Amino acid sequence: MAGAIASAMLFVLPASAQDSRLSLADRVSLLEQQAQNKNQSSTELVNQLQQMQSQLRDMQGQIEDLQHQLQQLQDKNKAQYTDLDSRMERLEAGNKAGAAPASAASAPAAAGAAAAGASSAGAAAVGSASTQAPAASAAKPLSAADQAAMQASYDAAFKTLRAGDYVGASRQFRGFIEKYPDQPLTSNAYYWLGETYYVTTNYKVALEAFQQMLSRFPQSDKAPDALLKVGYCQYELKQVADARATLGAVVSKYPASKAAGLAKERLGRIQQQPG
Repeated sequence: MAGAIASAMLFVLPASAQDSRLSLADRVSLLEQQAQNKNQSSTELVNQLQQMQSQLRDMQGQIEDLQHQLQQLQDKNKAQYTDLDSRMERLEAGNKAGAAPASAASAPAAAGAAAAGASSAGAAAVGSASTQAPAASAAKPLSAADQAAMQASYDAAFKTLRAGDYVGASRQFRGFIEKYPDQPLTSNAYYWLGETYYVTTNYKVALEAFQQMLSRFPQSDKAPDALLKVGYCQYELKQVADARATLGAVVSKYPASKAAGLAKERLGRIQQQPG
């Protein structure tokens, strides 16, 4: 009996040992496969990381380009707002200087004196002599009450402009021009209408307003500034050749004006640009 049990154990032990060896080989093979898979995964991770780093560099470059463009746009807008603010300050100083003469002429005794009073009041409203609007050749005479209403309408639009409400100011100046198409203040209304569009970068409509003013009121004292802004608008609209010609015309036609100095400065900047 004991011999039979021993014989059975001899048969069982080699089989168990063989199974253990097979099991160990399988485990080794499995471990090798896992290691290989890990290596492949590591390689894929490295490749993905490199791609992500490349994409990140590209995105950083795009962000820097956008930041540069934004800074240029902010600088341009700041320059435009500063230009408009400086013009407003000059007008305010002119108003203070001309307040007394305007008051003296605001109460005419006859219809002819009323027209003169309107011109003086218009001069006080727009500032110094450099911003006065010329008398329109086809201007219809207005009563004293109508002249007062016209002045109030212009002053309201101008006040809205100074408050920075450019949309509201453009609406009021357009209404003024429609109601008073040929009055002494109409040329100024055209000019400031153009400014409301220019300062909000609506260059195409601003260009039309400045050109209409120059066409209808070529002798206006604001003609140099209007022609200068025509050149500015043309440049912003990528009409560089036209802008150069217009700015050159400002210099040659109004050599002693401040607009001529600004035109020279802008021409110099254009010439320095590549292409």
